[in-house]
Amino acid sequence: MPGDDPLQSPPAAGSGNDILPYRIHVSNKYLDITRQKLELTRLPHEPRSKDWWEPKRQVESLIDYWQEHYSWPDHEEELNSAVPQFRTSFQTPPPVTPVRLHFIHARSPHANAVPLLLIPPFPLTNLSLIRFISPLTNPRDAESQQPFHLVIPALPGLGFSDPLPNSAPPISTTANMLDALMKRLGYPRYIATNSGPASMSPAKIDWRLVKHLSQHYLESCLGVHFISPPLNSPKIQDSAVEWSKWTLARLFSSPILGYSKEDFSASTKPDKSQPKTKRDSPLGQFTSGDWEANTPSYALCDSPTGLLLCVLKTLRTLGPRRELKPDDIITLTQLVWLPGPEAALRFWAHCASQAEPVEAKKPTRKPKVALTVFLGNEEQSDQPKILPHPAKNEYACPSWARTEFEVVHSNRVTGKPGFLAWDRPDVIVDGVRDLAKAILATDKSMQISNPSAIVSQQEVVVQDERPTLAPAPAPTDLSGSTAQGTFGTIAESAEETAVETPSKDPAKPLLGNAIAGEGQKVLLPETPTRPARVESPR
Repeated sequence: MPGDDPLQSPPAAGSGNDILPYRIHVSNKYLDITRQKLELTRLPHEPRSKDWWEPKRQVESLIDYWQEHYSWPDHEEELNSAVPQFRTSFQTPPPVTPVRLHFIHARSPHANAVPLLLIPPFPLTNLSLIRFISPLTNPRDAESQQPFHLVIPALPGLGFSDPLPNSAPPISTTANMLDALMKRLGYPRYIATNSGPASMSPAKIDWRLVKHLSQHYLESCLGVHFISPPLNSPKIQDSAVEWSKWTLARLFSSPILGYSKEDFSASTKPDKSQPKTKRDSPLGQFTSGDWEANTPSYALCDSPTGLLLCVLKTLRTLGPRRELKPDDIITLTQLVWLPGPEAALRFWAHCASQAEPVEAKKPTRKPKVALTVFLGNEEQSDQPKILPHPAKNEYACPSWARTEFEVVHSNRVTGKPGFLAWDRPDVIVDGVRDLAKAILATDKSMQISNPSAIVSQQEVVVQDERPTLAPAPAPTDLSGSTAQGTFGTIAESAEETAVETPSKDPAKPLLGNAIAGEGQKVLLPETPTRPARVESPR
């Protein structure tokens, strides 16, 4: 029964289902500990090798910058003042454990906006995607460019979301939480999208999560946008019709039956950036299969430098087109270091250990999907040949998805995906808009006809016309999750707040100019007129 599922139940006054405004607050004590660890960094001797990446010079420069120039409090203040952040709690399956999910919720000022669930690419957090708020919620031409009510969650255990208990199956539990979150916010129907190449995701987390939403929540998730999905060519035992179409199109190498010329050239093109005898695992880290997460957790929880190396290696594997500045790299590292990396590693390990039985269940009908794939047809002669190699571009013909999905739109994009959210966010935005256009052409049920139906934070925080008193601050914990301390009083405002364009500081491109385009405003959800309840540290 739907009502028996605690994740699906509507929020009750005074329950743990309240949606609370959230402010990041990292104690000075924890920042001091970080500085001390950076000062005591001991880097290994690095013999020169023609086969290995030699990051020592880059790491030394970044450590110096981190200590002497980087200011987390400045970033923290900008995030708190400009990004509409919230947390809400869900009960996981037995043994029942409350899990608080951190999310961004930015409502569009346009009447034709539809709800969008933007899922960060693992292992990035939602705060790495704030540059999407302006183009998705408040485009310059809302008539020709579909606007969205935007929800960007941090997956459990990442950023400022609580980890799942070890007993909870990660993919199905997370998908259930995300679907329940959208309904709790007043979005009974919505669309969802990846924000990174799913084929490069560790343990295929990005692919499995969005696929699970599309197949198991058909009544609420009306469509999804896959980016570079790990599709296989049709097999006769799965779909004789689709196998026949692919066989005929390939036999004649002709753009027929839903296939294009690019499909044949891209699917047979070798990836010159990948030596034939050496292969890296996704993101240059661990291969799929069983591995225990505690050893790297202990190592990385105690070493900001070690975590910085993991970020650098991941970036090198993704191969960004545009170079990230030191401020950007350290901010990405801090968003993992401050909450602690251990929960993300355990989430990864649980996903890699085995597929969940529920993932194999077939839906009652084919979900509607849009796909973005990359042709990989750029010049690759300048790709580095030493380890770690750039991630391989796994091309998949969009029509291959027809075995399991109803493909409503497909985009074939030149080049390789790289660090997509950083290099080419327009590719993600275009794919989502194409999906929304295709869905709305036949089903307008996800359009919000009554904006007041969207849950306002004022309604769920203030109870019985009285403010909720804040508990005494909890003692400081020096584990990996200490950064998630209590937050102070939320700014009091009864009206929707318009966020002006942040100052154009070239040293902070991940944050500056990320919320609103020049001369634009973004409407944020209402904040309570009285002080909000203070949460205890994670």
